Amino acid sequence: MIEVLTSGVFDTIQDKGRFGVQNFGVPYSGVMDSYASNLANSILGNAQEAALIESTFTGPKLKFHINTMISITGAQMQPALNGIAIKNNTAISVNSNDILSFGKLQYGLRMYIAVLGGFLTEEKLFSRSMYTNITSKFRLQRGDMLPIHSSDARRSITFSAIKIDSDHFHNPLIDVLKGPEFDKLSPLQQEALYDIELTVSNESNRMAYQFNERFKNDLAPIITSLVLPGTVQLTPSGQLIILMKDCQTTGGYPRIFQLTSASLNRLSQKIFGDKTRLKCKK
Repeated sequence: MIEVLTSGVFDTIQDKGRFGVQNFGVPYSGVMDSYASNLANSILGNAQEAALIESTFTGPKLKFHINTMISITGAQMQPALNGIAIKNNTAISVNSNDILSFGKLQYGLRMYIAVLGGFLTEEKLFSRSMYTNITSKFRLQRGDMLPIHSSDARRSITFSAIKIDSDHFHNPLIDVLKGPEFDKLSPLQQEALYDIELTVSNESNRMAYQFNERFKNDLAPIITSLVLPGTVQLTPSGQLIILMKDCQTTGGYPRIFQLTSASLNRLSQKIFGDKTRLKCKK
């Protein structure tokens, strides 16, 4: 077991998400940054579907009641084991009674904590991803006990910390594809949207990223249609909204863009106030 001594701003258990139940209105959920989460699981030799902790802005404080191995990827939050600094992107041996803690956020927004074999928390609708009204809890809280595999599962993993592409955190460019309603925009509107800079709003969350800027919009609402994580909607007020992993499954706003998978991962690491640029090929 791993005990949550204190929780961060928003810590959840996530995996690849729920598939095949969207016709019932159930969101996909799952990790916001699959690039970072896949790396965390790969370092430990876990399956890519293994559940891990996703922390936003600040990390939790965890006490281990079992021997295991961990890896930490994504945002840099100054991890420490028993008060001694440890590195992101490497395998770390952890013993029973060890305490994992975190400091101030240095870059990125979302961090991933993987354990050997993955977290064994409750599974609902083919996934362990936490979501309101699906799982019994929608976030980790102080006192939670998180089951993991037994200490006998530890193995020897010997390599240096993996270096990752810094562009994943620092590149402002977000590549998008034209959405179903893009051609309904006027040529002038299309030209303005091909390459635009946006400021991430503090209203952004796992459901959607919002932006401070507004654009002229005279498009009529559409018949409620399929939307996906990465769908860019243009609201009647002229605000662009990019749907994320906990988004609804249908929507009535024009879908003018669709993010690529790599761009969806990159956007999930943008923090409030960051400047980002949507880039669409003509």
